[in-house]
Amino acid sequence: MRNAFTMANSRRHFLQGCAGAAALFTTPGAFAEELLRTAAQGEGPFYPDHLPLDTDNDLIVVNDALTPAVGEITHLSGRVLDTRGNPLKNVIVEIWQVDNHGAYLHSGSNNHDKRDSNFQGFGRFLTGSTGEYYFRTIKPVPYPGRTPHIHFAIKGKGRDKFTTQCYIRGEPRNERDMLLGRIRDKRARESVIVDFKPIEGSRAGELAAKFDIVLGSTPEA
Repeated sequence: MRNAFTMANSRRHFLQGCAGAAALFTTPGAFAEELLRTAAQGEGPFYPDHLPLDTDNDLIVVNDALTPAVGEITHLSGRVLDTRGNPLKNVIVEIWQVDNHGAYLHSGSNNHDKRDSNFQGFGRFLTGSTGEYYFRTIKPVPYPGRTPHIHFAIKGKGRDKFTTQCYIRGEPRNERDMLLGRIRDKRARESVIVDFKPIEGSRAGELAAKFDIVLGSTPEA
């Protein structure tokens, strides 16, 4: 299988770093107050109109291709939780974003003809008992009218689909982005702004980003 061993080790490396914090979120009574829900944002017009044949969580390499996508490789991970800090398992996390040229995996993207065919553009991950997810992707880039961002959709049995976007902390374009600016509450806006940090010792200049998504409480069975 394509780089299965490498992917497994990469995923394990980044998710192990969350283990201690995750324990807090699964300890009864660890929080006196509910967690702040992640701000919801619209799906937008560029959810892929034709899903790729490869929809796994590695967006850098499509199927068994030898040429990787262009861009700053980013290991994007986090947890899906309810407001009581309980991890949500068996929910599907989907992401989609533009490639390094600012093109979506969508026929209506303005510069679709320039799209990097080596970038998957879309990925899925099914959470386990800890509520964790992991993607290998690229650091998002801007395109006309938008600050860099990654779209997220969360789908689970008994839940309405939840959509949001995550943004890069410290990105100057954030202040001028109309959609991000619609989140008026400062704390809610902070819930979708993420650090993209260099990974120490990475010769390829890879980045790590952690984005926890807090939804409403688990539906009753």
